[in-house]
Amino acid sequence: MEAPSRLIAEAGFDNLIPRHPIYDLMRGDQSLQGLVRFITSGQWRQRYDNLFRFLSQLIPALPIKSAPNTLEVWNMDHAGALMGLLNEGFVRASCSALQEMMVDCGADVVVDFWNPLAVMAARAQNIPVVTVIQADAHPASQGFIWWKTPPSHLPTPVPVMNKVLAENGLPPISTLSELCVGDLTLVVGMPETDPLPATADVTYVGPILWQKPGATLPDWIKSLGREKPLIWVYSGNPRYSSKSETLDSMVVVCACIAALANEDMHVVLTTGHHPLPKEVLPLPANFRHEPYVPGLAMADRSDVLIHHGGYGSCQTGLYMGKPAVIIPTYAERESNARRMAALGAGALVPVEHDRGKKQVRVEALRAAIRRVLTDPSIASNAARAGKRMCAYGGAAQAARLIERFSQSAGGG
Repeated sequence: MEAPSRLIAEAGFDNLIPRHPIYDLMRGDQSLQGLVRFITSGQWRQRYDNLFRFLSQLIPALPIKSAPNTLEVWNMDHAGALMGLLNEGFVRASCSALQEMMVDCGADVVVDFWNPLAVMAARAQNIPVVTVIQADAHPASQGFIWWKTPPSHLPTPVPVMNKVLAENGLPPISTLSELCVGDLTLVVGMPETDPLPATADVTYVGPILWQKPGATLPDWIKSLGREKPLIWVYSGNPRYSSKSETLDSMVVVCACIAALANEDMHVVLTTGHHPLPKEVLPLPANFRHEPYVPGLAMADRSDVLIHHGGYGSCQTGLYMGKPAVIIPTYAERESNARRMAALGAGALVPVEHDRGKKQVRVEALRAAIRRVLTDPSIASNAARAGKRMCAYGGAAQAARLIERFSQSAGGG
C-alpha cells in the first residue's frame, strides 16, 4: 500500500481509509505476525478506544474463506472469490465501512475503479456511480482468460454478495462484473486493447496516466550515453506477500538479470517505490536500480520497456510510442500482453511454472528483446497504436465526462 499512498499524496488528494479494523490490517502486513505487531503498537487506540472494540469488529470480518490460489484467474467472479468475497462478514463489514466513509465525506458522486464493494456501498446510499474499468471486467466481456475455454464450476461470491445486497435493499446480481458497471461506465484504452461488443453501453477514454508536473529523471539517467540502447525494466513490487507468490514479480527481475547481464546496453531497473530484494545483489555492471522514476519521462527516454504486463505499464509504453517485451505474471496481465502483441507493438514471453515456482526461459527472453530492439516495424506499430489511443482524450476527457455527469446527476 505504500507506493499507491505516496502517489496519491503527490497528486494532492486525501487518501481516506474506511473506519474498520479490516482496512487498518489491509494497509500493512496482513499476516498473523503483522496483526500482532499492529496490536502491540497501540495504533488501534486512536480509532477504536479499546482493544475489545477493535477485536470485536475485526474477527467477524476476517476473510478466512478463499478459493484456492492460482495464477489462472478466469473472470471477476473468480477474482472476487480469491479476494475475500466468499466471506459474508467481510463483505458486510466492507460495505458498511465504505458507506460510512461516503456519507462522512459528503460524496455527491462516487468514481470507482474495479471495486464492486464500493459500487454496492454507493448504490445502498443512492449515490450516483461512475466506474472506470478495463474491458475484461465488464459483464459483456469474455473475462481475463479469453483465449481458453473456462472450466465448469468456478468459485463465485455471487450468493454472498446477493445476501448483503438484499440486506441493503438492492436487487440481486448474476455475476460480480455487474458491480463494475456504473450509471456512467468509462473504459480505459481503446477497442483494440479492450474489446467489447458494440451493444455494451460504455465510453472509451484512452490512456489514464498521470505524472507529477515538472517531474524529471535522475541526473544519472539523463547522463547515460545514447550510443547504447536503454532498456527500462519495471517489475512493480517484486514481493507482494510472504504468504503467496501469486502476484509477485520477482521472476521479472531474475529473468532480466539472467538475460541481460553484461549485454552492451544500459539497463534501468525500477520497482515502484518498493525495495529490491537483497538476493539479487550485486547487480550486473550494466544494471542500475532506482526505486521510482516518473513513468512517462522514463518511457520517453527508453528504447524498449520490459515489464510484468500491468495495465498501466502497457498504456505508458503505448502512450509514448515505445515497444515492449512483456513477462506477464498472472492472467489479467497475460490478457494485456496478448493484446499488445496482437497490435504488433511488442512481444510476450510466457511465464512457466515448475513445482509452484515461476520461471522464464532466458534464451527466449533474450531473443525477444533483440527482436524488438532491431525490428523497426514493432516501434512503428507502437507509435501508431499510441496515437490512436490518445485520440480518445485520456485523463482530461475522463475528467470532463465525470464533471458533466456529476452536474447532470445533481452533484454540482
